[in-house]
This record gives sequence, C-alpha cells and structure tokens, in this order.
Amino acid sequence: MKILITGSKGQLGTELAEILAAGRSEIGAIPELWAGAEVIGVDIDDLDLADASAVDAFAALHNDKPFDLIVNCAAMTNVDACETDYEAALRGNAEAPRNIAHFAEGQGAKLVHISTDYVFDGKADIPYTETDPPSPATAYGKSKLLGEQNVETACSHAFIVRTSWLYGKTGNNFVHTMLKLMNERESVSVVNDQYGSPTWTCDLAEVIVALIQQAENGKNIPYGIYHFTNEGEITWYDFAKEIYKQAQALGILTKDCEVKPCTSADFPAKVTRPAYSVLDKAKIKEALGINIPVWEESLQKFLVDFS
Repeated sequence: MKILITGSKGQLGTELAEILAAGRSEIGAIPELWAGAEVIGVDIDDLDLADASAVDAFAALHNDKPFDLIVNCAAMTNVDACETDYEAALRGNAEAPRNIAHFAEGQGAKLVHISTDYVFDGKADIPYTETDPPSPATAYGKSKLLGEQNVETACSHAFIVRTSWLYGKTGNNFVHTMLKLMNERESVSVVNDQYGSPTWTCDLAEVIVALIQQAENGKNIPYGIYHFTNEGEITWYDFAKEIYKQAQALGILTKDCEVKPCTSADFPAKVTRPAYSVLDKAKIKEALGINIPVWEESLQKFLVDFS
C-alpha cells in the first residue's frame, strides 16, 4: 500500500505516520494490510497544496505507482489568523482540499480529509450529528466547510472526519500551554462557558487506520462525513483542572497552581469561539464497531508518555 500524508509535520500527521510505520494500530489491526506500506509525508515546506499546478506536477511523479490512500491533515488552524486573512484561510482550508481531492480521484486513491467542529455555530445544546446543517460563524469554520464541500464534489471515495479540541505531543495545543503556564504561574484562569470534547491525536490516528483497513478488508463503510472525538462533554476549565490533577500526580508539575474558572467575556478575542461544539459519534462507533475512550483516560496515557 502506498500512502500520502499531507500536513505530515503537524500534530495528527506526525502521530499517524508513526502508527503506520510501526504497524501498532490497536483497533482491530490487520498487520498484513500495512506490511511493507510506503508512507510519504509532505508539509507546507515541501508542497504548496493550494497551488493546483504544483499538485499536478507532484501527481505526475507518482502516476507510474499511484497512491492507494491519502490522508489530508493539512490546514490553516489559527482561528484568529483566519479571521484577519480570509484569503489565506481559503487557500489552506478550501483550495488545498479541492486540489488534494482531484489528486486522489486521479490516482484512484481513497481520501481521508480532516475537518472541524467549527462548521457549526455552537448554538446547540445537544451533540451535533453528521446530518445537522452546518452554520459556521467564523472565517475558519466557513473555509473548512468549503473544504468539505470541495472534497465531496471532487472525490468519489472520500471520508471526511470532523474532530475538535485536538492535542498531541507536537505543536501548540491546550495541554502544552496549560502545563507551561501552570509551571510558571501561581494561578491560571480558564473559560468555563465553552463546552466540547478533547481529542488525543493518537486516538484519532487509530480511528483513521481502522476506517481504512476495515474498508480495504471488504466491510461496507459508506463514504461521507463522520464525527470523532474522545468521549465526554466538558468545559476548557474542566479540562485544565484534570490536566493539573494528573500532571501533579505524575510529577510533571513541580509547583502549586490554582486553576480558576472565568467567562469568555473575561478574555475578549477577535473571534467568538463556539459555546457548544460537542459532536455525536454514534455513526462512526456503529460503522467500525468500536468503543471510544473517555477523555480522562486518553489524557492520562498522553501525560504518562509525556513524562
């Protein structure tokens, strides 16, 4: 199997590449499917995915031995920057996915495209399902929704996986930020009026592998949109409290720090974050026959590795 990972140096791309290289998937692994897999990673420094001619040239290099699978982890994820530079957001989150989808279709490859909870406006009070109409309220969400639509239009064999509150061992994320601040300050204030579900990159990568290998193994898994996060419905304050508790127990934090709740109004920002962005995961659980880890358990595994 020949696999392309775009955004290969990001949080999810790094985790996915390591899982595929090590053949260590824990969800119904089919080792013979991945044995000898050729995994190629590209990032922004290697290939401008928003440049259709550059993507076409890259495709031409691989026409003799086409890709079987493409996982698009690349995106412009800085929500504030998307708001101030919507043209850049469109290039990274709408035009690049369109080019990747055309590339996948031409190669005859399955495509997994990663999307976001921000395609919803956050005004709901029950978890969003895949059939709920998107209503993005931010430039980031609007550009990501256009990316989803471009993928669905250009590629006939694409899985779109929406996720939220992603954290992993590389890059900037909430867990890394909290650990740094808690080691530096006497107290930290964290918003307690935005609800969502954390997602460990390792769990998401495992599900991507499971999705593809079950489809390759003959299981009828329809193409389309799926939601995946860890189980649980919490606020950022709840998340920070648990990070502090577990990090203290593991000896990662070397000093005391008070975690205080606050409101979103206490931290004015260029972009209003969704108040409620919990995603319903019934569809992917039924499709793959999996149990999804609760967020506290995955956080503990991450922090044990981190320590």
